[in-house]
Amino acid sequence: MKYLTDINPYIFREYDVRGVYPDTINEDVSYTIGVGFGSYIQTMGKKKCLVAYDNRYSSTSLEEAVVKGIIETGCDVVRLGLSTTPMYYYASMKLEIEPGIMITASHNPKDDNGFKIAFDKSGNAKGQEIKDFLTFIQKGEKKVGNGSTTFVDIKEEYIDFLVKHTHLGSKRLKVVIDCGNGTTSILAKELYSKFPIDLTVLYQESDPSFPNHHPDPSIEENLTDLAKKVKELNADVGLGFDGDGDRLGLVDEKGKFIPMDIYMILMIREMIGKVENKTFLYDVKCSKALEDEILRLKGIPYCYRTGNSYTKSKVLEEDMPFGGELSGHVYFNDRFRGFDSGLYAGLRLLEVLSNNDKSLSELLSDVPKYYSTAELKFTSRDETKHQVVEKIKEYTKEKGYKTLQIDGVKVLFQEGWALIRVSNTGPNITARFEAKTMERLEQLKDEFTSLIEKFNKEFI
Repeated sequence: MKYLTDINPYIFREYDVRGVYPDTINEDVSYTIGVGFGSYIQTMGKKKCLVAYDNRYSSTSLEEAVVKGIIETGCDVVRLGLSTTPMYYYASMKLEIEPGIMITASHNPKDDNGFKIAFDKSGNAKGQEIKDFLTFIQKGEKKVGNGSTTFVDIKEEYIDFLVKHTHLGSKRLKVVIDCGNGTTSILAKELYSKFPIDLTVLYQESDPSFPNHHPDPSIEENLTDLAKKVKELNADVGLGFDGDGDRLGLVDEKGKFIPMDIYMILMIREMIGKVENKTFLYDVKCSKALEDEILRLKGIPYCYRTGNSYTKSKVLEEDMPFGGELSGHVYFNDRFRGFDSGLYAGLRLLEVLSNNDKSLSELLSDVPKYYSTAELKFTSRDETKHQVVEKIKEYTKEKGYKTLQIDGVKVLFQEGWALIRVSNTGPNITARFEAKTMERLEQLKDEFTSLIEKFNKEFI
């Protein structure tokens, strides 16, 4: 392994470091990041860190390389081994070790991999923090020393922790969960079997080829088998988890896909009367139905930019009781310092259902109706995708449209909205549209997707 003086800057994204193995992410890159990380945290007065990895094929060799790099700078490494990302977050909290690296590409395709990096108590590095780290690596300011490694198995403590903070009622539920062959396979069945429910588990074998479906539960088509099994068994709910376990997707008892902004409505209804701070965070991709409901409940809506590194840190910074994103990251901050765990988010839903006579569809039957698209992705080069979004911002200014620009551009109309933003996890531009009628939804979609395609072609 060698230290790269010309490391690819495009793998350093807005929330993490991510690329394709072995093309842009490989053992040399990992070793270089390890040396850089170990040297960097020492400039902050820290000499101990955590390292964990998900179940992707490349994760074990990348972990060995990053650990080698870190200990060669004189830092000590606590290795968690194969872990979900929430297990890594819990270990940081439990062991009181703030710096760390989680090797994962989350819900990305099987050949991708990457690094979620934390330097201090603020959590995963983001934005300028990642840019500063890249600059540090490029300068080659390496420390030299002999660090040590120890191994800590956190799984059983983590399971006990989630059980302690879940309070199911007397109604016995029939539940189907889908691990998607991702890293939750190592503990999901064991955890959910701790509760008095009738449990069925799909795709619980750890298999990083993801043979059954893509490990992204925020996309409805990836929950097709889950929905089918829920209907077949007359189950109360179906829960799906992503590749590294920090996100949730779900279907109701009819097998209907429930977007996470609608899930958030149910959670806020349940907790708003029990918490002092009634401010709830959601990202720009969420439905206006969520804002409407928070206002109806006399809460304070807080719209924020997308990206779990941003949304989670803001929830904790402002001590909000709950927040989340359409993508499936949600943070319960009412019983412990919140972090995104798909397994725990699912348990909190079971808690609501087991304490209620109504079904999930009945509990959500009065949610205000809006028509919306799924999150749409348009392939765009990393080098030019920001320019495409800037062009659309110029267009909205020329048109005199009202916009929100905390993350890309969200164009606000009385009867709906259009959101166009850069994906920070891949070479894409993402868009989402919502309106009060299907006709207006199609108008918004046609207007702005044609712009994305037009400006994309200009930069090819």
